[in-house]
Amino acid sequence: MTTMPVSSDFTPSSADVAEVLAWFADYDALAVAGDVEAMADTAMYPLNEVTDGLAKSFSREQYVAQLTEQRGGGDDFAMESTRTPHFINANLAFVITDATITVGGVGQRVRYGDLLVKCDGSWKFQTMVQGGWGDF
Repeated sequence: MTTMPVSSDFTPSSADVAEVLAWFADYDALAVAGDVEAMADTAMYPLNEVTDGLAKSFSREQYVAQLTEQRGGGDDFAMESTRTPHFINANLAFVITDATITVGGVGQRVRYGDLLVKCDGSWKFQTMVQGGWGDF
């Protein structure tokens, strides 16, 4: 007999969408503030990162080191984002983000996706997908 997953007839409510968007607003505020430790607290580990032809898993410690290097500690950092959540079910959402990140007055447009997983009633991000990172 073939085993099938639970039916995926989930349709998110406006409250479901608002909850995911609020999660990202909180995360963005942490990013702008440069609070790397708090940003790392919002992930489910091991954390997966995927880019062109490459995928890696990171521990919390590795992710904190990566964020610290990428963020650089500068104060001149801003983000403007538009997010589109796609719910797989009530506990899984893949969110596409179109954003402009500005560092030192120079802006760059980016598009990326995040898989969020609801754990014990709270969202955590588990997989990040973005092209253009080479070998990380």
